[in-house]
Amino acid sequence: MTPAYERILLKISGEAFAGAENPIEAGTTAWMAEQIADVARAGVSVAVVVGGGNIWRGQAHEAVGMDRPTADYMGMLATVINALALQDALERLGVPSRVQTAIQMQQIAEPYIRRRAIRHLEKKRVVIFGAGTGNPYFTTDTTAALRAVEIGAQAILKATKVDGIYSADPKKDRGATRFTQLDYLEVLQRGLEVMDNTALTLCMDNDVPILVFDMHGAGNIRKAVFGQPIGTLVGTPARVAAHERRLAEALL
Repeated sequence: MTPAYERILLKISGEAFAGAENPIEAGTTAWMAEQIADVARAGVSVAVVVGGGNIWRGQAHEAVGMDRPTADYMGMLATVINALALQDALERLGVPSRVQTAIQMQQIAEPYIRRRAIRHLEKKRVVIFGAGTGNPYFTTDTTAALRAVEIGAQAILKATKVDGIYSADPKKDRGATRFTQLDYLEVLQRGLEVMDNTALTLCMDNDVPILVFDMHGAGNIRKAVFGQPIGTLVGTPARVAAHERRLAEALL
């Protein structure tokens, strides 16, 4: 089977690293690395943007008076910790990887340089982007959209706790329905929480589709990469139509 995408950007939340007792659980991180290694070994170029919410949540501190930029910079440092943990797990599986950070910290990671990142991807190294965009007030969703455009990723795979995008919170509303595909404008009009509006608009302007899927199922990253029916695709009407055709073919 041929992958549906040759180059992807995988967005992973910080919570994905956490276990029952530790903010970074070794077993959980190793499991994620195995899923990423599987698609990297299939010849797909993989870039990753990680969040830092398992270590630091700036909103709670902002609520009691912390300076917003300070809280955001601390969050950026948390993403670097997660990036290094993922890099270590990948390297132990024999998958070459590089961490690039938007804030320079040369003893532990490369500075983000677009051409160098692309070169690593061409050499089939997994590139992990840390420290967000390097600027406060921007989310890691926006980082994912920005880096995807810069490196020429064919899709953003957003790994979440749920199996797609719903009309309402499925945990609170039993009548919530899951979408298999949506166009960007529909997401904006419905106010669905896929990515923040800055990230979504950047993807829309540059025709980068977003596939939202459940990270926790074994093999789900591979299914997403190979175009199997999984999650919810957000894109242009043409991409949504192509996705519908692939789903129909898969059911035959």
